[in-house]
Amino acid sequence: MSKRGKKNEEEAGNEDQDHSTAPAAKKGKKGKEPEAPILYNDPPDKMTSKDGRAANLKITSWNVDGLRAWVKKKGLDWVRSEAPDVLCLQETKCAEKSLPEEITSMPEFPHKYWAGSDEKEGYSGVAMLCKTKPLNVSYGIGKEEHDKEGRVITAEFPTFFLVTSYVPNSGRGLVRLDYRKTWDVDFKAYLTDLDKRKPLVLCGDLNVAHEEIDLKNAKGNKKNAGFTVEEREGFSQLLAAGFTDSFRELYPEQANAYTFWTYMMNSRSKNVGWRLDYFVLSSALLPGLCDSKIRNEAMGSDHCPITLHLAV
Repeated sequence: MSKRGKKNEEEAGNEDQDHSTAPAAKKGKKGKEPEAPILYNDPPDKMTSKDGRAANLKITSWNVDGLRAWVKKKGLDWVRSEAPDVLCLQETKCAEKSLPEEITSMPEFPHKYWAGSDEKEGYSGVAMLCKTKPLNVSYGIGKEEHDKEGRVITAEFPTFFLVTSYVPNSGRGLVRLDYRKTWDVDFKAYLTDLDKRKPLVLCGDLNVAHEEIDLKNAKGNKKNAGFTVEEREGFSQLLAAGFTDSFRELYPEQANAYTFWTYMMNSRSKNVGWRLDYFVLSSALLPGLCDSKIRNEAMGSDHCPITLHLAV
């Protein structure tokens, strides 16, 4: 999800993201001593599934908040260290003709796929970089009103689909909430149809903190984009259709685990954030789930990367 405030100004036509992380301070009252931040420590990776299989697929997803700036911030150095089999990126904000040579020439990922906005250069955008060539790759979800913004890439592999998405934000003042509700219905239908053919992994910035445990200041954000009743219910409906939030499957009570922090108010150092980035799995893939990671120490964006270990 885009940074609040600063990003709203710098990205023309952006989704006017408004995910406040703290209620406004009341004037005239002496402030309390600041509390020591409660940080999340990413535990060691689990490399074996519940049914005893070793992980053989590693997928990383990262909202890079502008691909060109992220490359300059050495994001690719972290990717090489992480060494996923597939790298999915969201909010690339870069037309294919303007992609940095540092990423287009990466030998680690010989198969690269890009989607961007048809109407606004420097807006939205997703990418998928693969070590192994997929059987098939498609763009969008088959509905022009959604597909023109370059938000979805789907790759078919022998035993599963991989979908990466940058879900539209409801915007400052919830100006796109009605559109977001339409998206949620249409996207769920798209994923459900795919799941009838093969199980799937959905990853990306899904622009919703599902439960109160998924953001620092739930009480102050119930009318803000990313934590409205409508958006949370949309995600609940997706899960009810046969899909699972992999992080919560493994870590149901883990608080303070976030993937996004606004650039304002030193939010990241205070760990005042939101969990907006997900790996969502079809039920058929759950037996092979090994681990779902939040790499919160990786810098380069207002989001951190997430990584999935799966036995397929």
